[in-house]
Amino acid sequence: MRRLFPPNPIKTPTLFNSLRLRFNSLRSHCANSMALPPPKSAMASAVVDIEAGLARRFWIKFNRESIFAMYTPFSLCLASGNLKIETFRNYVAQDVHFLKAFAHAYELAEDCADDDDAKPVISELRKAVRQELKMHDSFVKGWGLQGAKETPINSAAVKYTDFLLATASGKVEGVKGPGKLATPFERTKVAAYTLGAMTPCMRLYAFLGKEFKALLDPNEDSHPYLKWIDNYSSESFQASAVQTEELLDKLSVSLTGEELDIIEKLYRQAMKLEIEFFSAQPLVQPTVVPLIKEHNPAEDRLVIFSDFDLTCTIVDSSAILAEIAIVTAPKSDKKSDQHQPENQIARMSSADLRNTWGLLSRQYTEEYEQCIESIVPTEKAVFDFEKLHKALEKLSDFERKANNRVTKSGVLKGLNLEDIKRAGERLILQDGCINFFQKIVKSENLNTNVHVLSYCWCGDLIRSAFSSGGLPELDVHANEFTFKESISTGDIVKKVESPINKVQSFKEILKNCSNDRKNLTVYIGDSVGDLLCLLEADIGIVIGSSSSLRRVATQFGVSFVPLFAGLVKKQKECTDGRSSNWKGLTGILYTVNSWAEIHAFILGC
Repeated sequence: MRRLFPPNPIKTPTLFNSLRLRFNSLRSHCANSMALPPPKSAMASAVVDIEAGLARRFWIKFNRESIFAMYTPFSLCLASGNLKIETFRNYVAQDVHFLKAFAHAYELAEDCADDDDAKPVISELRKAVRQELKMHDSFVKGWGLQGAKETPINSAAVKYTDFLLATASGKVEGVKGPGKLATPFERTKVAAYTLGAMTPCMRLYAFLGKEFKALLDPNEDSHPYLKWIDNYSSESFQASAVQTEELLDKLSVSLTGEELDIIEKLYRQAMKLEIEFFSAQPLVQPTVVPLIKEHNPAEDRLVIFSDFDLTCTIVDSSAILAEIAIVTAPKSDKKSDQHQPENQIARMSSADLRNTWGLLSRQYTEEYEQCIESIVPTEKAVFDFEKLHKALEKLSDFERKANNRVTKSGVLKGLNLEDIKRAGERLILQDGCINFFQKIVKSENLNTNVHVLSYCWCGDLIRSAFSSGGLPELDVHANEFTFKESISTGDIVKKVESPINKVQSFKEILKNCSNDRKNLTVYIGDSVGDLLCLLEADIGIVIGSSSSLRRVATQFGVSFVPLFAGLVKKQKECTDGRSSNWKGLTGILYTVNSWAEIHAFILGC
């Protein structure tokens, strides 16, 4: 079962208070049905600092695209240093076309800008582009890339340069052509649009430069593309990226909401075209991304396992179920027997439920911390799966006792199945989660099984959450409420209560797979309850930053490696004729900050 309230603020009664505020406006509808959380669309997008400038807000909003660009085979090979020189030669040739378009776009933007402060900044940025072109000349000489300049432009580069120059020429929907721009404001608007199409490229290269630089050994000077990495991670290039963003902020300050929407569309389109540009670079070498690259559906089976609470969701399902119970409970327990139908399940009042949940929460938190403390070795051990398994049996005993307290307390009595399903339909999931599973399940070129393993008390909540996202076919392995005429009795059919139950289910699922194909397993999770499965899988991916997971795992010799850094290492080992090798029980887990990384790694763009 899903842990009740782990030692994390999101599980404490404070969360219930915030949830109740969201439900308050709908309480009047609770006579016959529960109040529901806001629609997914209301909170699905990333939280953006409203104090940040326009450019910064867009960069945060379209972070997914920057991750996809970084995880392209070209970017990964470049970062690892084993990119074939032929591919780099082609890239340099294409990038020259990019830079020439950039220089011309800056020139057009400078002509349009009606701001004495903006013009010299644009002029300075145009000079920086010329310097970048000189750097490419040095690439040509230093790497023996003669002939690169004469390489014809490819279709991906054409798409971006045409898009950029069209924007800089005022060819934007709803905007007059440059010769018809009668007022300074109209001309400045075009300059702002132009910067909207250029800024993401500058920020993306600055981002990639810093990311790649951070992966280099400080003493390493043999990386063949060190000069490229040094240039885009340099303080001067980072400053140019910031300067471009500040210029966009400045030029857009007087624009209307509709005009800002146009800039956002241009920004997003530019990011999309950048990904296409990186993806279009021809590679003549084996790569470790995307994972499905070598997948043959006739011979291979990709088995994806995922936890649910806080791996897929924003809020723990126990909090949602608790809130349903509290919101739909009678305000008072003072009912006369003559008004109580014989077949109706007796319920606590909302006040009693709130108090009982609070007590259960505090007891769980205190005992959970004590249990974790008791199983963690005082000294860091060498990785030993069996020792870890033995230690987590104690946590499993604790989880079972906690579940028994919940069922005996009666707090789960009287919940309507339809209310639970509606809550699932509107449950807020992590950004990119549904999209990833949709791509996996609906792909005709993959032989894939997807299983959700969860401590959640009510599998119907999970099934409703995924069904509302068009994924009714996912296999859900969770606990189940028992119902009497669609009303919960307060009992739970306990199937997945503990780390031991999870790993048993994991092994049983694989055992039941037919032997006609080779399995490649991926497990995605966030907590101590997922630890054994994460380690058993060929690839264990940790999303989020659970302190208890890291503490337990680290002391038992488990290593955490950022996924992209791990892929760079594997790519370095990936030579001609040798494919990547993934296997479980190595004691290495890979960490990500978002579902975008998981998507980019497994499926690509």
